Amino acid sequence: MSVGLVGAALALTLTSPARAGETPAAASDGRTATTERLTTGWQLTQTGTEARFRGLAPVDRRTAWAAGSRGTVLRTTDGGRSWRNVSPPGAAELELRDVEAFDARRAVVLAIGEGEASRVLRTEDGGATWTESFRNTDPRAFYDCMTFFDRRHGLAMSDPVDGKYRILSTRDGGRSWEVLPSAGMPDALPGEAGFAASGQCLVSAGPRDVWLATGGGATARVLHSADRGLTWTATVSPVPAGDPARGVFGLAFRDRAHGIAVGGDYRKDQPSPRAAAVTRDGGRTWRASATPPPAYRSGVAWLPHSRSAALAVGPTGTDLTTDGGRTWRTIDTGSYDTVSCTPDGSCWASGEKGRIAVATRPGRS
Repeated sequence: MSVGLVGAALALTLTSPARAGETPAAASDGRTATTERLTTGWQLTQTGTEARFRGLAPVDRRTAWAAGSRGTVLRTTDGGRSWRNVSPPGAAELELRDVEAFDARRAVVLAIGEGEASRVLRTEDGGATWTESFRNTDPRAFYDCMTFFDRRHGLAMSDPVDGKYRILSTRDGGRSWEVLPSAGMPDALPGEAGFAASGQCLVSAGPRDVWLATGGGATARVLHSADRGLTWTATVSPVPAGDPARGVFGLAFRDRAHGIAVGGDYRKDQPSPRAAAVTRDGGRTWRASATPPPAYRSGVAWLPHSRSAALAVGPTGTDLTTDGGRTWRTIDTGSYDTVSCTPDGSCWASGEKGRIAVATRPGRS
């Protein structure tokens, strides 16, 4: 399969956006109706670093931020043609696993780890200066992921403390944070935790809905809150768990009802059956993909303006669905940890050894 299918899917969704109640058509062999316009797929960019980027936040087809190992933060404003190292000073020992960007100047990054290793840093000048806005002081907490509903309201989540996931909240764009009450959080399962693998274990859609992905326990669950993290409900997913290395690693919701979960077993020598699932009711129920990705996947993203197309990525490749996550087919074998798409028609992926790639609608740059 050609990596050009990424570009074909982008061309289809942007030239023929679906109307309400419609689903973009796909040919019987899985290719879109615009196969003849294949001019682009994943295009690797030159980042000049060997850092592993599990945090990725594209703003549009020109501007994107990436956060990774050794405290590395990169920013591009020319579509990936060049990257500027805007890492926070003195952050070389931090593991940055998530980044949320509002524009070319404002971004928030999350460092993970036990105790004070978990931190939040914020910039308002494109990374020229950084301010630490949160440092975890509880040795039992380990923050994994972060999400924003808008430019002001956001959440971060920690693995369970005293048997419940801990939720951190901001109302001022990440300048200050507070721990939310745990009364509305269901009890965690024994051994259950989140995976800081792609910045997608905590995701939001709309002004108030947020979902949290879990693994490691007897079952892989997805928790949902409709009030910005105050109260939660938990639903079992069909993605296998029962081991610290297995569960749901990434979520993507195109609206408050339609979502995709991906995961599996991140160990290279272990199979990952039923590594994807879909929901049509906001996470109240999940159904296993009929044809899931062939291996562990950590990141997932809906293609812009599509009701049915999405990408999933992992260390062994990229998969494309054109039927809302029911069936997947591999379109690239490059290694990526996370993926994200922008409303103006670009998709970005990042991962190990400094890899950051971009795909845009054919004919545009």
